[in-house]
Amino acid sequence: MSTGTVQSSASVGLTLADPELESSVAAILRDVEAVLIDSVHSANPLVTEAARHLVDAGGKRMRPMLVGLAAQFGDPTSRESREVVIAGAVVELTHLATLYHDDVMDEAPVRRGAPSANSRWGNALAILVGDYLFSRAADLAAELGLEAVKIQASTFSRLVHGQIAETAGPLDGEDAIRHYLRVLEQKTGSLISASARFGAMFGGCTPDQVDALATFAETFGIAFQLSDDLIDIASDGSQSGKTPGTDLREGVPTLPVLYALASSDDDAAAVRLREILSAGPVTDDALHAEALGLLRESAALKQARETVRGYADKARAALSVLPDVPARAALDSLCDFIADRTN
Repeated sequence: MSTGTVQSSASVGLTLADPELESSVAAILRDVEAVLIDSVHSANPLVTEAARHLVDAGGKRMRPMLVGLAAQFGDPTSRESREVVIAGAVVELTHLATLYHDDVMDEAPVRRGAPSANSRWGNALAILVGDYLFSRAADLAAELGLEAVKIQASTFSRLVHGQIAETAGPLDGEDAIRHYLRVLEQKTGSLISASARFGAMFGGCTPDQVDALATFAETFGIAFQLSDDLIDIASDGSQSGKTPGTDLREGVPTLPVLYALASSDDDAAAVRLREILSAGPVTDDALHAEALGLLRESAALKQARETVRGYADKARAALSVLPDVPARAALDSLCDFIADRTN
């Protein structure tokens, strides 16, 4: 496996201890990369340049990696098939398209260490390029047949509903924590689930195996995003690559914050923490440092860790119907990574 791919694997906690598995997944990812570059090409040089902006920036490629891993449970002759590679490109193009749109909505100046498309070319072009990538993903999905098109369309619908729910906030009377988890199910879990489903389908897995891998992947995806919430608070910044407490400063209501706000604890630290968090984004440096310190010692952070571990355990349980092969050990390693990275 190439150095870049190994780094991507390590960044999501994936251990590929079996040489044959490592070689197969690496081959799939190399072919996916070639399809991505070919797919974003346009007769308009500006469209090509803007569409390749995030492709060239790299990234974890977690979704095509899960496509490749899920395919390992099926027919050995199908594991590195053209259909598996196309499926990997479909999910990555869909993911990249959402990043263009997210950066516009968040007014983000940087993405993957480079100027974001919206900061470089403006919001209008960034949105249109995101639309172009969605269209390229749909075009590739059509090569895989009607069922794949339906899955991709359903996944896109869930993504949009998740984004709308996040933007609009909880409905009247809706629990804020349940709303947040529902957003993650739709906005994050849906595409990761589709990735494993595609890999299993086109790798020749049985229907039960397809469903098990899709369930695993959705649950793992939620756990991975939740663990990022905790790292933003608990780490020194080396894990997340951003300044600790960034979400807190920007007023992003992540799980530990939601647990703290919902707490009825009457000890002085919990009361003071709710007082600071209730005011909205914590932009004052002194208050930010105080809130971060209180959160790190809070019952809310412990509760959030238990929630992450619960999702990791649920993901692992979904693997129980799968054969005991190196790919299953690799997926098990993801569950271990998620459970351990926030302790």
